[in-house]
Amino acid sequence: MVDFRLYLITDRMQTAGRTLPAVVADALRGGLRALQLREKDLSAAQLLEIAVELRQLTREYGAKLLINDRVDVALAAGADGVHLGKAGLPVPEARRMLGSERLIGYSAHSVDEALQAQMAGADFVTLGPVYHTPSKAQYGEPLGLSALSEAVRVVAIPVFALGGVKPASVAQVLSAGAHGVALISAVMAAPHPRVETEALLRTIAHHAIAC
Repeated sequence: MVDFRLYLITDRMQTAGRTLPAVVADALRGGLRALQLREKDLSAAQLLEIAVELRQLTREYGAKLLINDRVDVALAAGADGVHLGKAGLPVPEARRMLGSERLIGYSAHSVDEALQAQMAGADFVTLGPVYHTPSKAQYGEPLGLSALSEAVRVVAIPVFALGGVKPASVAQVLSAGAHGVALISAVMAAPHPRVETEALLRTIAHHAIAC
């Protein structure tokens, strides 16, 4: 069940020297309820070690933990699911391994990809980059709000806006119809992740009330 609207993606290179669990714990104290562990350079053993630690934290706060790509690590750590991409395991195969109870997110970079992910059985998609961001430059020009709106219109599963989403643009992507926002640096690099998380969740809540 996709019962969250803020989806934090990890990047331990953006924590300003703080440990990843410390930043995540602070964000969880601020109300974060969904986290994707995405540290692509780590071995399976290294990733599992972090995943187990984050699983303990997320369980303490009633938050969901998804592992990027690695179904084996997700199962070993007792995570809530995985987040897949075009180069990763096909969604139907991941579903066969994970069962029906765990979540599968998918990184889509076009409306068509989002539709394909839905048809394959994903529970939600992140769509981006919506805005320019160096981390997503390899995927070409930003999609913009019009593509986000189109995806929301034709895709039945929740669509999270990803890529260059900053606190000041959260209201924009929500107004375009996004179910929620997925982001990295806005929280990971924030001096006070808890304060930033609380502010983001307030913005999301205010928009929901206004609608």
